[in-house]
Amino acid sequence: MKVETTKAISSTAAGLFPQTHWSAVLAATRRPAPESTAALERICRTYWYPLYAYVRRSGQSPPDAEDLTQEFFRLLLEKRWLAAADPEKGRLRTFLVTALKRFLAKERRRASAQRRGGAYAHLPLDTAAAESRYAADPGAALAADQVFDRQWALTLLELTVERVQAEFASAGKAGEFAVLKDFLTVSHNAIDYPSAARLLGVSEVAARVAVHRLRKRFREVYRAEISQTLPVGADVDAEVRYLASALVRS
Repeated sequence: MKVETTKAISSTAAGLFPQTHWSAVLAATRRPAPESTAALERICRTYWYPLYAYVRRSGQSPPDAEDLTQEFFRLLLEKRWLAAADPEKGRLRTFLVTALKRFLAKERRRASAQRRGGAYAHLPLDTAAAESRYAADPGAALAADQVFDRQWALTLLELTVERVQAEFASAGKAGEFAVLKDFLTVSHNAIDYPSAARLLGVSEVAARVAVHRLRKRFREVYRAEISQTLPVGADVDAEVRYLASALVRS
């Protein structure tokens, strides 16, 4: 099997994932364009689970958490709450959870179905899968804020895996990624390079290069995903460290 360079794979996949940089989305909210609505809905679809987990950990039942999360996103879109945010100061993570807290503080137990509607359709939230994920999460006993941060970090990791996988698939290397992905979560000293070489059908030296390039590309994409949730010029390294600490909480 020929091992293609990660740089070539990355170039092949350019354009697969449209940029959703936080500041760019905020700029889009300043004008009534279909593009701004699409960008906002994309953010909601991408980051809904950490917010749902926050609502659940706040003591809400699964049905109430689904209703409240849907209602929150409806208002976020319909009322264009993001338009009031300051792209020079806030993280997307901080803005969303703060807005959710304010929303929940004003909420009363009433039928969400009666409040839904308007110009925005419901987001396709897979709450059945979300409940399975919530129940299986070893960090679900954490405080609501900690649960949110942990799930935010996991969501960014999932987005990174999907993006890198798509890059390999676009370059015709889906099989190679299927082999190499298991080495993303292995410590450097524990990587079984002979096994990787056998599975890839290449020399051990080539396998070492392939694993190194994948891990390097994964770190690059992870940083890129994180940077898209931050204002321009923010300290990405600090956010990486914060999310890493959020992942180890239990």
